[in-house]
Amino acid sequence: MLYKFKSKAAGDLIMLEPNGRRVLEIIGKDPGPTGIIQTPEMGPAVSALEQAIAEEEARQKAMVEEAKAQGEEPPHFDAIGLRQRAVPFIDMLRRCEKAGKDIVWGV
Repeated sequence: MLYKFKSKAAGDLIMLEPNGRRVLEIIGKDPGPTGIIQTPEMGPAVSALEQAIAEEEARQKAMVEEAKAQGEEPPHFDAIGLRQRAVPFIDMLRRCEKAGKDIVWGV
């Protein structure tokens, strides 16, 4: 399944199901087949995504430092993390909030 996020203030944004589901769960939305993000929800959604990105990066950094301290090989992480997946969505949220336009998916 794909998530296709649409708005009148930004181009369509397509995400694979696992990535779209994760982003929607982070911002507190039901990752069902259809939905809407209204303008008042966009600021808190951006904050939630930025916090999740910071937490993921801090967790990964701590794991690498711990492995180095124990003389082990540092763990390898996906080449594309939450930051790369979420930045286009954050940009869409900001544009739509500024324009006062909702974001929908599955419609």
